Amino acid sequence: MINRYSGPGRLQGSYQVDFTWTEEDVTFRQELADFLEETMQDLDLRPGGGPGGDDHFEISKRFTSVMAERKWLTPSWPSQYGGGDATAWQHIIMSEELWKRGEPRGPQYMNVNWIGPAIIAYGTDEQKAFHLSRISAGDSLWCQGFSEPEAGTDLASLRTRAVRDGDDFIINGQKIWTSYANNAQHSFFLARTNPDAEPHKGITIFLMPMDLPGIEVRDIPAFVGEHIFHEVFLTDVRVPASCVLGTVDEGWPIIRDVLAHERVGAPKYARAEHVLDKYAQRAIANGEFDKPDVRRLFGEALAACEAARQLTYTSIDERAKQQRPSGIAYPARAAMVQADRAVANAILAVLGSDALGAEEVASDQLFTAFTAGVATGTYEVQLELISRLVLGLPRRK
Repeated sequence: MINRYSGPGRLQGSYQVDFTWTEEDVTFRQELADFLEETMQDLDLRPGGGPGGDDHFEISKRFTSVMAERKWLTPSWPSQYGGGDATAWQHIIMSEELWKRGEPRGPQYMNVNWIGPAIIAYGTDEQKAFHLSRISAGDSLWCQGFSEPEAGTDLASLRTRAVRDGDDFIINGQKIWTSYANNAQHSFFLARTNPDAEPHKGITIFLMPMDLPGIEVRDIPAFVGEHIFHEVFLTDVRVPASCVLGTVDEGWPIIRDVLAHERVGAPKYARAEHVLDKYAQRAIANGEFDKPDVRRLFGEALAACEAARQLTYTSIDERAKQQRPSGIAYPARAAMVQADRAVANAILAVLGSDALGAEEVASDQLFTAFTAGVATGTYEVQLELISRLVLGLPRRK
C-alpha cells in the first residue's frame, strides 16, 4: 500500500501528492472486488487473449451491461452523462481491479478513460446527447483511427485527408493496427484537413460512424498471442461536418490531452504485479525462490510495478485536482513498460520455456511484455518526450 509521496517537479514547480486511501476508497475497492469475484467466477478471461475476437466481444458486452446497471461502467463521469460522480481516485481503483482480472470491459475502457471525457470537454450538445448515454449504458463500441502506414508513433505526420464538401467532409486514406475495428460502431478518427499547415496543425478529429459507405475493414493476422488488429481503408467516405469534435484544423491540443489520459488509462502494472505474486508463490513452493538471482529478479520486478503505480497516481492526482494533464504521463507510461518486462524476466527465471505454454497465465505476460513498448506510442518515443518535457533537455537534432 502506498501512503505518501512528495518531490520536486520540473513541470509545475513543486508538488505533493497524498496517496492515503480514504475510508470511502477502501470500502469502494472491497465492494468492487467482491462484485468482481462473484461476477467473474466462471469467466476464464486471459488478458491479451482475443481482444477484437468474437468471444472477447461477447464477454465485453455481457459484462459491461452488468457494470452499467450499477453506474460502474463510467463511475467518475458526472451523473448528468450517466456517470456515478465518483472521484478520480475511485476511477483508478476501478481500473486497477479490472486490469488485474484481465480487463473484462475490453475496448470499453477506452470509452470510459478518454473518448467519453473528450466528448464531455469538447463535444457539442448534440454529440453529448447522442454518444454519452450510449457509452455509459455499455451500448457503444469504439475504435481509434490514429496509426497509419507512414504515421505510427508520429501522429503529426498522418496523411489521411478530409476535404470539405458542403455539409460533409470527404475522407480518403488508410489506418492500420486498429483494434476492435471489426465490431466498432464509431471511430475516434484523425484526418488532415489542411495539408499546408505545420505538422501539428491542420488536423481534425471526427466522431466517425463505422458503417458509412466507402469504409473497408481487413483483419491483420495475429503475430503475438490472439489479439486481432485491423487495417481500415477509406475511399471517398462522406462524413457529416456534425461529426467534427472541437474545431476544424485544431484537433492537436485535444489529441495531446487524450494521449495523456490514454497512457495512464490502462494500469497494466496491476496485472503485472498480480501475475508476479502468483509465480512468486510457485517459486517459493518449488524452492526456486531460494536462489539469489531469482529473488533479485522478483524484487526488481516488484519495485518496477510500484514505480509505475506511483507515477500513475501522480497523473491521477492532476485529474482529481482538475488540472490539465502534464508530461508526468510519459514517465508513467515508460514505467509500465519496464514493469511488464521485469515481471516477464522474473517468470522466465522460474519457468524457462514452459512459460510459453498456452495454459499458462505466464504466456500472456510474455506476450504483453513483447508488445508493451509499442502500444500508445513506442517506449523510445516516451523517453524522447521525457527528455524534453520532463527533464527540459533540447530536442535531438
